Amino acid sequence: MTRATIFHEAEEELWNAVVYYEERCPGLGFDFEQAVKAAVEEIQRAPQRWSLCEDGTRRLLLERFPYLIVYMFEHAHVWIISVAHCRQQTGYWTDRMR
Repeated sequence: MTRATIFHEAEEELWNAVVYYEERCPGLGFDFEQAVKAAVEEIQRAPQRWSLCEDGTRRLLLERFPYLIVYMFEHAHVWIISVAHCRQQTGYWTDRMR
């Protein structure tokens, strides 16, 4: 399994969403966290499975939640750049890729 590193900003996005969902319905935040964890593991098993975008990232859409896991696969390593809500402006994470 390919190793993965989660950027600090992506981790903040994850925990902000967990809190948001948990405040709306107890247990939903945990479900979101588990969905993200499963998605990251899926990416680690097959990092080149998702299409390469123009900005050099790849994106996995969560099934149950309207979030993308935005990542790069470079030098046999996965870099999780963002846990992005689908309604956010695409590409706001590009500054993180430098």
